[in-house]
Amino acid sequence: MTTSDRADGRFTGRAKNYARFRPGYPDAVISLLRDEADWSEDRAVADIGAGTGISSELYLRHGNRVWAVEPNAEMRAAAETLRDHYPRLEVLPGTAENTGLPDACADFVVAATAFHWFDSDACRVEFSRIAKPHGQVVLMWNKRQTGSPFLTEYEGLIMRFGTDYKDRWGGQRQGVAGVASRFFGEGNYHTARMPNLQHLDREGLAGRLLSSSYSPLPGHPNHEPMLEALGELFHCFARDGVVTLEYETVVYWGRP
Repeated sequence: MTTSDRADGRFTGRAKNYARFRPGYPDAVISLLRDEADWSEDRAVADIGAGTGISSELYLRHGNRVWAVEPNAEMRAAAETLRDHYPRLEVLPGTAENTGLPDACADFVVAATAFHWFDSDACRVEFSRIAKPHGQVVLMWNKRQTGSPFLTEYEGLIMRFGTDYKDRWGGQRQGVAGVASRFFGEGNYHTARMPNLQHLDREGLAGRLLSSSYSPLPGHPNHEPMLEALGELFHCFARDGVVTLEYETVVYWGRP
């Protein structure tokens, strides 16, 4: 099953919220890759499953040329708006298994909170094709934490109202290490973890929730009850008009 089969349709109708309310990636990712993976601003980056360009912007901000490859037309349109500020960005239709990029074009092939949608075997072949001989693959996720009372309640709300969160994602949220190991091969990669916080007002919390593929959209019977419960949760836990979602940004890099 390809990226397009799995993910493309699930994110239709979510691009606006995705672009505004998904968490970014800390600049510490760039510091890590500079120290450990020979990153520099003249490296070319292929961002696969780029969505609205959140991860692409991390590299663009630090001077890289970026190809953002994304199968969903709405998400690509949102990513295109970044070109107003970053002329070194090119947004392309394509999947992880068939990017449409030239051979040996990228110093870094990146997938950010997207790799779990890919066909691991097929994209390993494709990533190897588009990477330069010295090129590296970087996989990273923002893993939402559940340690505080608010985060525990938020997780419970998603379990209760999400369309397929409990069955599809409930046990997979902590499983990215296995995904990375299968892709790279045991001992062929490195890993690092860093904290990442997202402070959201009520609109932002609702938008963050609705950006997720498992959140029911308008017209679904769970949509309005979910937002009502979310409002109650925000009222209970907000301080000075905001709540904080805590993430751990997990980065895996190496050569498959």
